[in-house]
Amino acid sequence: MPIKIHMLPLGALQTNCYIVADPDSHEAIIIDPSDEAPKILEVVQREGYVVREILATHAHFDHILASKPVKDATHAPFRLHAADVPQLQHAQQIAEMYGITAPEPATHDGTLDEGTVIEVGAIKLETYFTPGHSIGHVSYVLRSEQVVFSGDCLFAGSIGRTDLPGGDFPTLMHSIFDKLVVLGDEFTVCSGHGPTTTIGEERQTNPFLLQWLSSGWRDEL
Repeated sequence: MPIKIHMLPLGALQTNCYIVADPDSHEAIIIDPSDEAPKILEVVQREGYVVREILATHAHFDHILASKPVKDATHAPFRLHAADVPQLQHAQQIAEMYGITAPEPATHDGTLDEGTVIEVGAIKLETYFTPGHSIGHVSYVLRSEQVVFSGDCLFAGSIGRTDLPGGDFPTLMHSIFDKLVVLGDEFTVCSGHGPTTTIGEERQTNPFLLQWLSSGWRDEL
């Protein structure tokens, strides 16, 4: 049976949390435990999933607000890229700057980097290092289903902002073209915010990608 993907837009910023599950073994991976832990856990309990991994694409507060209660309830390890660990440790203070009261985030249980493979049941996620929105941003590729979980790197019709600490526009664009676009037009993009899209759709219509190519900036950097 194909891998099952649940998309849950949660919290004030409607950040997408993804539950990726093997329907045969009922083992699952949670990507970006964004907010509203009871809603995440309700899906887990309703479907009878056993959560084996909790992963973050990056440590901006809206992607990890539910990390501690979800980790406490599932006893699954929580991992992210090492470069974003300092951001994780200051997530509460950063959230308060935006007027959001944030709970303490989960303590991370390990880090991952380019090439790290996470295997749970029939699920095989490949980690791609895609900085630019944050210094330690990663994307997760589920090649069997031709899906990439792009976090805040690439959106339908847009890209991640680069005006936050650790952000860098040229770095982000290189991540998009060198890591995501090369996956192929048929890949579905499951972003951190908004609807799903495809690499082909974004390659052909995304104004930021088109401007980057037409400007010649890519060839100069």
